[in-house]
Amino acid sequence: MNYDSPESVAQWLASSPPFDRICAEFPEEWERVQNELAVALSSGRAEDVQSYLKRLSGPMPPARPQGRDRKALQAAVSQAVRHALASAAVKRHCISVATGIESGTVRFNLLNGLVAQWLLFSEGLVRKPVSLFWFRLIWLFVWQKRFLMPLVQPQGIYCFYSSQLISELAALIGSRSCLEIAAGDGTLSRFLSAAGVSITATDDYSWSHAVTYPAIVRKQDAKEALVVESPQVVICSWPPAGNRFERHVFRTRSVELYIVIGSTHRFAAGNWSAYEEQTAFRYEENPALGRLVVPPELDSAVYLFRRKEAKQDKA
Repeated sequence: MNYDSPESVAQWLASSPPFDRICAEFPEEWERVQNELAVALSSGRAEDVQSYLKRLSGPMPPARPQGRDRKALQAAVSQAVRHALASAAVKRHCISVATGIESGTVRFNLLNGLVAQWLLFSEGLVRKPVSLFWFRLIWLFVWQKRFLMPLVQPQGIYCFYSSQLISELAALIGSRSCLEIAAGDGTLSRFLSAAGVSITATDDYSWSHAVTYPAIVRKQDAKEALVVESPQVVICSWPPAGNRFERHVFRTRSVELYIVIGSTHRFAAGNWSAYEEQTAFRYEENPALGRLVVPPELDSAVYLFRRKEAKQDKA
């Protein structure tokens, strides 16, 4: 990959290639990001990291540029590469902070692996609704709990959903039509559907290198899905930091409620610029719902965006 064909770079980045591959293809950009990110993180202020990501989150250059200065186009592609690297690096940093593991091979021993498998998965890496009773009773005794997220995150798993969370979300959504965007392997939609929610799961399949997409997840980017479905409720779990698709949720007139499952750390997930710039929705963090996302080491949060002129939703 090189800058002789910047439009190809733009298309390649749009396919969400693995982090290590971007580093290998763009070592100079990665070195620059490491230096810039070190400065942003050194203050210990989340807003400094958020501001840094925002500076890098300009629009991607067009796939077929016309009449544009080549040097300017290369600079735009360089910025896009650094944004992709910085976003991935921040997410990895959050996981390392939560787990205490920065590098090296991570493996559960037999006992910890069996317990984690029983608590969190129905088989293989297929997640199941987690019983908070058993989780809270047993998780304290799993001494390798910090290994969990480094093991599953490369497979597109960023959290686990308790059965209590699914019940609360189903009650919040009620009989309204619901759309999940960036649904990944469709776990959240699968759980909500089983709880009686009328939900459609969609994803642009950009993580096909890591995620096996089931038939219930329709291949469709968020912007198109919002137009086609005109949903009353939209839900998204751990949207990438500084993503470009959440803005379209707030521009969709049919949406009454937007539910985001993410992080208390603003630089870790979600497009906070879009959240704060939109004016049509009131938003709040719901700590009670956030505590129903596991494991607690992730500092997960649930944010509710309610359209201002819509009828008051149930708390």
